[in-house]
Amino acid sequence: MNLRQIEVFHAVYLHGTVSAAARALNVSQPSVTKVLRHAERTIGLPLFERAKGRLVPTQDAHTLFAEVSDVTDRVRVLRQVCQNMKHGRGSLLRVSALPSLGLGAIPEAVVQFMNRHGDVLFDLQTLHHDEMVRKLFERETDIAISFEVPLTAPVAHQVIGEGELVVLYREEDIPDAPARIHLAELRSHKFISPLQGGPIGRRLSSELSRLDVELDEVISARTYYVAAALVRAGIGMAIVDNFTAQASLSPGLASRPLQPAITFDVNAVYLQNRPPSRMTSEFLDLLGSVIEKL
Repeated sequence: MNLRQIEVFHAVYLHGTVSAAARALNVSQPSVTKVLRHAERTIGLPLFERAKGRLVPTQDAHTLFAEVSDVTDRVRVLRQVCQNMKHGRGSLLRVSALPSLGLGAIPEAVVQFMNRHGDVLFDLQTLHHDEMVRKLFERETDIAISFEVPLTAPVAHQVIGEGELVVLYREEDIPDAPARIHLAELRSHKFISPLQGGPIGRRLSSELSRLDVELDEVISARTYYVAAALVRAGIGMAIVDNFTAQASLSPGLASRPLQPAITFDVNAVYLQNRPPSRMTSEFLDLLGSVIEKL
């Protein structure tokens, strides 16, 4: 397969139709169809089957896609390097993080890093735990900053810091709050529950069960920053990670860690065959320092 055939196959595989692939490549549909047919003749295997208006990859296509992704990713990086060279820029760091880290820790680390390396470009995005492996495999990101490491995926990780669960509340609701708050002391308050699974949700649920504590959950929010906004609106309290709490504090709001503490690791996750570059490792060290201060 030549590079054009690889590019067309990759686009059709990702988008599922010739029309969508053509739009992504900014070419005509007949051109995509012609190149795809030629690619199938070249390798002597059908790559897609038509079903309900979509092109469904064959098993051979799934096998080929893993190899093709490496090629297309290297071509994309090469093009970006050429653009950087043209404009006198340096490296590109593609980093994804949970929304709670994107509210404060990531921006602070990026600012500090760019003060040291003004020629470095960042491609930043947020993700949820269930998107992590897909974004890594589809080369949408190089590093995922997460509270959880997928156990069955071929990924590696390094621990760059530690987080902790805290109670986020209005000061008027607990005017004389202690340095740490026991879960049992929260029974009489209304709560916004962000628990929909995930590593932190499981840890908190396990601790509530162990202590035989049931909170008065009046509303459920699927993300921590939405829960924090509801606290600010006076709906109730929320148990969130300390990064969300720190970024959400405003006049009248406060947070306290739990007693006993519920902590979790902050991990940098990456594909086993794509370890962090020297520049990325330097950024992760800096991010770890920012997390430690938070």
